[in-house]
Amino acid sequence: EVQLQASGGGLVQPGGSLRLSCAASGFALDDYGIGWFRQAPGKEREGVSFISVGRKFYGDSVNGRFTISRDNAKNTVYLQMNSLKPEDTAVYYCARASRPPFSLWRVPTNYAYWGQGTQVTVSS
Repeated sequence: EVQLQASGGGLVQPGGSLRLSCAASGFALDDYGIGWFRQAPGKEREGVSFISVGRKFYGDSVNGRFTISRDNAKNTVYLQMNSLKPEDTAVYYCARASRPPFSLWRVPTNYAYWGQGTQVTVSS
């Protein structure tokens, strides 16, 4: 069974850091692209980052602050979030891409499997 589990969220102060994890089971991470999305109340689901073999992408709002990585041995994708801002507050989801092209990595409908989100709150 294909499963994705997002974890690592919590409450942090502005300027702080947090590391999210996406634990995958039922498939090998190296065979699929994985995306991180977030959704804040009243807003559309936003593509945050994406990783596949030889490719990494970041949304404009997080570029330079967030870093995506993978550990194939642990079958886990990470999202290191630094210099967090209140506007980063959202539920963060990881998902497995179903098809290319990579130019559409920001489109949620291109992902077939989704993990349960983890809440990130950035506040003083």
